[in-house]
Amino acid sequence: MKIYVSNLNESWIVDRLRNEWIDENDKFSTDDIKEADIIWIISPWTWKKIPKRHLKNKYVFCTIHHLEENDFKGPGKKEFFKRDRYVNMYHTISQNSYKQIDEMTDKKIEILPFWVNEKQFFHIDNKEKLRRKYNLPTNSFIIGSFQRDTEGKDLKTPKMIKGPDRFIEIVKNKSEQYPDLTILLTGKRRAYIISKLEELNIKYRYFEMIELDELNELYNCLDLYIVSSRIEGGPQAIFECAITKTNIISTDVGIAREILSENSIFNMENFENAVPDIETAYTNVQKYTKNKGIERFNSLFYKIINEIQ
Repeated sequence: MKIYVSNLNESWIVDRLRNEWIDENDKFSTDDIKEADIIWIISPWTWKKIPKRHLKNKYVFCTIHHLEENDFKGPGKKEFFKRDRYVNMYHTISQNSYKQIDEMTDKKIEILPFWVNEKQFFHIDNKEKLRRKYNLPTNSFIIGSFQRDTEGKDLKTPKMIKGPDRFIEIVKNKSEQYPDLTILLTGKRRAYIISKLEELNIKYRYFEMIELDELNELYNCLDLYIVSSRIEGGPQAIFECAITKTNIISTDVGIAREILSENSIFNMENFENAVPDIETAYTNVQKYTKNKGIERFNSLFYKIINEIQ
């Protein structure tokens, strides 16, 4: 069995997952698409990088993390159907995404969450020391958000599927409850939330480019992480909060219901009632540690090979 995985090079979480899978599967991952039995399009837009003669002659396994509103109409819908003619099986991460894809195609869809690398992300039992290391206030209530919130086209327009407006609404509410509130941000394209925090005079710290070991430590600095998205594939932050025992509440997106307790999932009408449940999240995420997650993918690939041979 040989599998070719499409390349991204976009400094995105999927690049990391791709590399982890390849590192653990050097026996049957290949950079030579000609010798591959399966082409894994690990992000849907990368299909255009692959010559159509290979897509026609190979088994195509396509990961779709989620669909946005534009994917159901106009150019987005047209693009989906162009790619769909080459796809043998779709893969997605959650039941929420499955429902979206199922509206668009009659191809088989496999639900299989990715994994979290427990050697990179883990609980550190010394929050005060970590806060001092990153010059964070030791007595503040610190809320984290480690995802993009701004569109790349102008670096100003909010990326609404990520719910940055919702995040700001919740943070504004929390600032009344915690006068010493601090918001901790990481990653690129955070302009929208930063501008709103400055308007509200809410303190924040921003680390744009950090290494994975630093990201793990920053999770361990938090009192609360908030996922406020309208649409998500994962997000990976739910896995990472769960494995680091970081308090988290989330909208009902992506893998939230696979990992979090019902009480930790909110909508904007009841977000004040959302309660983190570390123990439930930590217990549930054990099913998705790196080796277990990769083994589930490999079992699926072996099943595909047996069916097509």
